[in-house]
Amino acid sequence: MNIKNILKYLVSLSIAGGLLWFTFQQSHLDAAGLWQKIKAADYRWVLLSAVFTIIAHWSRAERWRILLEPVVPQRPTSLDTTVSVLTGYLANMALPRAGEFVRCGTLYRLSGVPVNVSFGAVVAERLFDLLMLVLLLAATFILEFDRISQFFLDFLGGKMPKGSSGSGVLVLVGAVLLGLALLSWFLFNRYREALGRHPLYQKVSGFLKGLLDGLLSVRKIYRPGAFVFHTLLIWTMYYLMSYTLFFAMPATENLGPLAGLTILMVGTLGMAAPTPGGIGSFHLLVGQVALLYGLTSQDGQILATFIHGVSTIMIIILGILALLFVLLRRNKTTNLPDVLDDPKAVKLEP
Repeated sequence: MNIKNILKYLVSLSIAGGLLWFTFQQSHLDAAGLWQKIKAADYRWVLLSAVFTIIAHWSRAERWRILLEPVVPQRPTSLDTTVSVLTGYLANMALPRAGEFVRCGTLYRLSGVPVNVSFGAVVAERLFDLLMLVLLLAATFILEFDRISQFFLDFLGGKMPKGSSGSGVLVLVGAVLLGLALLSWFLFNRYREALGRHPLYQKVSGFLKGLLDGLLSVRKIYRPGAFVFHTLLIWTMYYLMSYTLFFAMPATENLGPLAGLTILMVGTLGMAAPTPGGIGSFHLLVGQVALLYGLTSQDGQILATFIHGVSTIMIIILGILALLFVLLRRNKTTNLPDVLDDPKAVKLEP
């Protein structure tokens, strides 16, 4: 790592620590109280959550393998892709955003799949995850409109006119968005030629075209039905991973399925933040949204810490096992060139 990357990591770690300190200060939760609650949890539900976690990671590996089938002659095994996914998750715990490269490098070591090819498949699958996330966010907003609109009303405090309702907020936001869309369309049509010559426009349009090409790439795979099945299975398991943990503690065992969906969506956004393993951002967002379902600030933070902690421990355990497998397998795979010695294997083409 160079100095720039070290500084970026330190900044990311500082943000995580600051957010974590802020959330626990706001809820007045001390370490002793947190540990007592977590220690008293019913760990049978944790074991069930662990099963769903393993299925989710295996399913992600299978979907990746399906994307690779049309483009690589050396079809990787399900075990190799699963191990590669797990080592990538482990790498993300130490270096945010490094996991995808580690994942592709590991698959090269195990199966000889060129890194540029496997990385292209990773980008394509991430696009479908983004599409699923948008659809689930929209569904969550529709199903829990009253709670979410009330959350924004409370967040805005006295900034909204007296007597404002959730419907009023929605109409106001919709009107603003519609106005911006119409203005943007007018400006785009009027200055289209000038925009087309601007480097920023060319980059953005090229990026959007790449996104569309990635989404349409599913037409080229041999098993589109299996691809869709695993995409749905991944997100179903993600939901069950966190929802089953509600039943492990008395304060959260009565939360309904919609609460699980809302917390999954908010937690996913927290994990996407540029902090190591979503530390701090996950705790802040999940702890706040838990208030919508009648939990106290302390119980909300305990739930967020419990879910994040179980997920993190599972990644560490499975990731270390996967890493040991790679190290042992590497000793046997002597016929493959080292990824660092083969420039063609690490070239990432757009």
